[in-house]
Amino acid sequence: MRKDVRILLVGEPKVGKTSLIMSLVSEEFPEVVPYRAEEITIPADVTPERVPTHIVDYSEAEQTDEQLFQEISKANVICIVYSVNNKNSIEKVTSHWIPLITENTDKDSRVPLILVGNKSDLVEHSSMETILPIMNQHSEIETCVECSAKNLKNISELFYYAQKAVLHPTGPLYCPEKKDMKPLCVKALTRIFKVSDLDNDGILNDHELNCFQRICFNSPLAPQALEDVKNVVRKNVSDGVCDNGLTLKGFLFLHTLFIQRGRHETTWTVLRRFGYDDDLELHQDYLFPVLKIPPDCTTELNHNAYLFLQSVFDKHDKDRDCALSPEELKDLFDVFPYMPWGPDVNNTVCTNEQGWITYQGYLSQWTLTTYLDVQRCLEYLGYLGYSIIAEQESQAAGITVTRDKKIDLQKKQTQRSVFRCNVFGDVCSGKSGFLQGFLGRNLKCQKMIREEHRSFYAISTTYVYGQEKYLLLHEVFPEFDYLPVADRACDIVCLLYDVSNPHSFKYCTKIFKQYFMDSKVPCMMVAAKSDLPEIKQAYGCSPLEFCRKHKMPPPLSFTCNTVAAPSREIYTKLATMAVYPHARLRCMCTCNRCTFCLCQNFLNSELLQTVRAKLYAVVLRRHLSQADLKSSTFWLKASVGATVFAVLGFAMYRILLRSR
Repeated sequence: MRKDVRILLVGEPKVGKTSLIMSLVSEEFPEVVPYRAEEITIPADVTPERVPTHIVDYSEAEQTDEQLFQEISKANVICIVYSVNNKNSIEKVTSHWIPLITENTDKDSRVPLILVGNKSDLVEHSSMETILPIMNQHSEIETCVECSAKNLKNISELFYYAQKAVLHPTGPLYCPEKKDMKPLCVKALTRIFKVSDLDNDGILNDHELNCFQRICFNSPLAPQALEDVKNVVRKNVSDGVCDNGLTLKGFLFLHTLFIQRGRHETTWTVLRRFGYDDDLELHQDYLFPVLKIPPDCTTELNHNAYLFLQSVFDKHDKDRDCALSPEELKDLFDVFPYMPWGPDVNNTVCTNEQGWITYQGYLSQWTLTTYLDVQRCLEYLGYLGYSIIAEQESQAAGITVTRDKKIDLQKKQTQRSVFRCNVFGDVCSGKSGFLQGFLGRNLKCQKMIREEHRSFYAISTTYVYGQEKYLLLHEVFPEFDYLPVADRACDIVCLLYDVSNPHSFKYCTKIFKQYFMDSKVPCMMVAAKSDLPEIKQAYGCSPLEFCRKHKMPPPLSFTCNTVAAPSREIYTKLATMAVYPHARLRCMCTCNRCTFCLCQNFLNSELLQTVRAKLYAVVLRRHLSQADLKSSTFWLKASVGATVFAVLGFAMYRILLRSR
């Protein structure tokens, strides 16, 4: 909506333009009327629409044609004043003023016109019979008002209609020639209907109508008022009401009726509440609300946004199979001006056996969009009507900006749910297979993916110590001379080589040494295509020795050439290292050769388990008295026992370390 309104009064001399302005301001007819009134500004709190209004007078005697043209170009609405008792002034409306205004205004930005018949107190008849043909001929004319500056008849109404013509114009909504709403208006109202149809049954029931009424007008309709509305629709549209609910046809008919009866401010209130501007396009401020993201912070959807997206999924999953068929997906995005998800999305997230995006895949794709391009996510949420249906100030209310990663490292804990893993590897080393394996696709399934539908991202959930986390895999193709900062900013690096290619591992070592050796980002080496015969790598040391030298976990074997879905264990380990980067030196392998594994096996040995069980039994069976607890001898024995146990444990660790 405009922040102010500029009204220009034009017309032949002596028709009463200045008198109308002075009568409005002083609320009485002036005895002395100047040639021209100075520009007047009416404060917002005085006007019905609560918008500051500037009223500009024109005088042929005091102003040049150039000044008139400038005022016409600046005006939001123009009132052409004529005298109802002067036929010449009426004829001049079509022969002079309308052509003059048309020539000096932009064709694309149509200026609404108000015809003002002044001096109605001097005649007993109305001029409307003469004016109606003119109004039918020129669609830019909003309305005609007959008034009298002398007895103050319809003076306030005149300027109210002028305001209304600017703030609630008929032009973008309605075509008088066809007596129907314009296509853009129908398109906008159709989207509003679908967003408001919470159960997607094609009908607005009483609950949905009341929600719509409360959202747009801050109060629900009384039960009788609802029935009256439905009865009006029933009488005029055969299929406007179905199952006691309002159909799309009935909804559109109601707004056509509002416009035809001069209540187009009702339709504009609805349109603006759902984000539309004066051109019936979704406003940029609505689609892209301000969201500040400090450096080294990421963006995620919060709980309320996930609940909203879940409701949207349930609304369109008509067959309740927890997946969206192509038709259901198309129906979901019908409120968008374009299809936001391409075929590559099906290779980015989990799908069912038919290749349809599952519920988990649907949420994963939204998570990916929020993480990589939060502005695009805000836009998408705007099309779905998140801020309106969820009754939030804007889409930004559904976004959580995480704290700086440096703080997470200092505190050794994080509240984040999405973690990024950049996957590096030489050509044909198996990176794409590694990404698709995360989505549960073996080599056979991967061969069915078309090259043009290939995705360089894969996202799904995995559990880290019982907590669900999103792991985002990104296939990176670096040039050794330069790796963009965006591709270095990740939570964990996966260096992947082909065990059957002797030159594959060398590529990983170069990437590691050039970009990640001195960084704080944890790295993991993955030996891909482990089902093939392993060939010695053409490098100075073996992959295992390289990992030991640089304090990395031993290489993990991976293959997607399996009968069932590839193992997810490796992805869980990647996610764990990403969530707990401060514990990057801790061994996460099961080699049974390193120090960590030997100590772990000793702690889990049957002998130690038996000793521990007996010790617990002794402690639990003994009945300690209050005297024992207060005795210094008891606590001394306990302290000595704990010390001996600690020393023996450390000695065992040193013995195992020397043996390595």
